[in-house]
Amino acid sequence: MQLHVWGGAGEHGRSCYLVCAGGKRLLLDCGVKRTGLGEYPLVDASVIPQLDAVFLSHAHEDHSMAIPWLYRLGYRGVVWTTRLTAEKIEAYLASWGSYVSKQGGALPYDERDISRVDYAYLDELTPALEWKEIGDGLSVCWGRSGHMLGSVWLLLEVEGRRLFFSGDYTEESTLLRTDRPADAPGGLDGLSLALVDAAYGPDPERQADKLERLYAAAERVWAGGGQLLLPVPPSGRGQELLLLLRQRFPRVPLRVEAELLRGLEQLRLSPGWLQPGALGQLADAMGELEIVRGEAQRTAICAPGAEPGVILTGDGMMQSPVAQRYYARLRGEAANSILITGHVARGTFAERLLALPESERGCVVERCGFKIHQGLHDVRRMIASMASCHATVLVHAPHADTLALRDALEAEGYSGLLALQPGDRIEL
Repeated sequence: MQLHVWGGAGEHGRSCYLVCAGGKRLLLDCGVKRTGLGEYPLVDASVIPQLDAVFLSHAHEDHSMAIPWLYRLGYRGVVWTTRLTAEKIEAYLASWGSYVSKQGGALPYDERDISRVDYAYLDELTPALEWKEIGDGLSVCWGRSGHMLGSVWLLLEVEGRRLFFSGDYTEESTLLRTDRPADAPGGLDGLSLALVDAAYGPDPERQADKLERLYAAAERVWAGGGQLLLPVPPSGRGQELLLLLRQRFPRVPLRVEAELLRGLEQLRLSPGWLQPGALGQLADAMGELEIVRGEAQRTAICAPGAEPGVILTGDGMMQSPVAQRYYARLRGEAANSILITGHVARGTFAERLLALPESERGCVVERCGFKIHQGLHDVRRMIASMASCHATVLVHAPHADTLALRDALEAEGYSGLLALQPGDRIEL
């Protein structure tokens, strides 16, 4: 078995891994990195037409936006994923294309390549936590990964050898259901290879700790008479934060951009992906929101003297004109605050704001993380369930953070952990 890292290990973005075993070539994800004109996986173009299968863990751009490029390079097979993931891809493609165009770049594929993408649906092939043969000598078992609607982890068996790909994984979502890989038939015993989400590196904090810090920051803003802006992705973290804030602060106005309602509605229509009781929480929250639908309304809620509350806008890195206009309105009052809760790519508006001296920001701009990946405790728990895994590759974090996590776990007695980088290759 060989692993070729075409992206995603030692960095945040462009997840892409080629696995060669038993004469088969499998590709796990094919995403991009939102820096400069866009960074794409380090693919070997000559291999692409020879791929036996492609698997896609979820729709986020850093895992999916180079999928059409594979068809431009000659791939003619299917992309194994979930129906929800395939349905989300169109919106992500539009967003990615717009970003690249604004940077003065061009996509390496066109509409014809996009139309060639042939999805096959894991969740319609077999239920979660069940093995299914999908080709000669190739079987798959999948489970919900708790990261976003439609996101999965994968267990693959190739000619008798097993590998595990966590995708983006968390067991701490209060909204999305997670299937534990250890509960799959055969569990995680006897793996040849594991690719494990370690996006938060050696960070030891649990979700509850991060939420308490977020809640405390919100209370400080409102005590000073300010407005709190939460820029969030249009799907995933935004809906969960919305519900958590509604439960914690039932009397505080919760103002939500209309685009986030689409994510709420999709959650409502996908009960099989939700935690028990989540449907009732969604129904309660949707009846109590103040929906923001235009510039006049945005101006009013940001005006001096407006009732303090929280505003959720659907762009976690503040690249959209709506998010940037919110900042222009809020920066005039020092009591206002913007909380960045997720990853910030180089060159984005959010990164530039965070880099400004406090005296130039006009209002408070700070980071306050919300977990949708794994940190130290989560990775420890996952690898502890892998008896005799030959090689475990820690992925999805900058190389320095990955090294720090590997060293911390090795000091606890764990072995077989690898901190690789794009372009690396290992043979098992």
